[in-house]
Amino acid sequence: MARTWGRAPLRRGVRVARALLLSQYAYMLEYRAEIALWALSGVLPLIMLGVWQGSGAAAAAGITAQGVARYFLAAFVVRQFTVVWLIHVFEEDALQGKLAPQLLQPLHPLWRYLAAHVAEQATRVPFVALMLVVVLAVQPDAIAWQAPWRLLLGLLAIAAAFVLRFILQTILTMACFWSERAAALDRLMLIPYLFLSGLVAPLSTFPPAMRELAAATPFPSMVAFPAALLAGEPVAIGAGFATTAAWCALLLPIALLLWRAGIRRYAAMGA
Repeated sequence: MARTWGRAPLRRGVRVARALLLSQYAYMLEYRAEIALWALSGVLPLIMLGVWQGSGAAAAAGITAQGVARYFLAAFVVRQFTVVWLIHVFEEDALQGKLAPQLLQPLHPLWRYLAAHVAEQATRVPFVALMLVVVLAVQPDAIAWQAPWRLLLGLLAIAAAFVLRFILQTILTMACFWSERAAALDRLMLIPYLFLSGLVAPLSTFPPAMRELAAATPFPSMVAFPAALLAGEPVAIGAGFATTAAWCALLLPIALLLWRAGIRRYAAMGA
C-alpha cells in the first residue's frame, strides 16, 4: 500500500509535466517564424568565429584555426539552447494582471514559464540544425566528432547551463514586483555575460586576472564549460559539473526567498 501511495504522486507529476510541455509546445508552434528569427539572432558566436579567423588572433593566442572553429560552433549550439527570456514575459504578465489568475492555480507559475522555455527550445531544433548544415558545408572541419559518452555529457552540461541561467534570471525577474522596468536588469547583466562566459572569446585567451574574475562568477558554466565539452577540448569534467551544481544550490534559495517576498508585496497591493 505504501509503495502504491508513493507512486501515485510521481505518476500525477509525470502527467502534469507531459500535459504542460505538450500544451506549451503547441503554443510555440504558432510562432515558428518568430522563433526562426530568435534563432538567427543568436549567431554571435558564428560572427566571432569569422572575426577570429579573419584577424589572425587565434595564432597569436596559440590556438589552431580548427580549434577556434570547433569552439565557436559549440558555443553557438550552447547559446541557442540556453536562452532565457523569463524576465520579459513575467514583467508583461505582472503589469497586465495575467499573473494573478496563475497564483490561484495549484501549479507554481514558474513551472509554466520553465515549460514554455523547454518547448521553445524544442521548436528551435530544426532551425539550428539547418544553420549547422550551412556552416559545416562551408567549414566541414568545424565539427568535433565525439565519443557517445562525451557527447551525452555535453548535452547534460547544456541542460545544466540552462537551469543555472534560468535560476539567475529568476532572481532578476523578482525585481518586477518592485519595479515596472525590471527588464532593464537583463540588459545590464548581458554585458558581463558576454565577456565572462566565453561567448566572445575562449577564456583560455584571457589574461590570468580576467580568468580568475570569470571563474568567480557563474558565467563560464553557462557557455565555456559545455562548449569545451562539445568541442572536444581538455576540460575538468567533474569540477565543471560540480561548479554548476554549486552555483545552482547557492542561487536557488535566493530566488525562492525573493519570490515569497515579491508575492507578499503583490498580494498587499491587491492583485
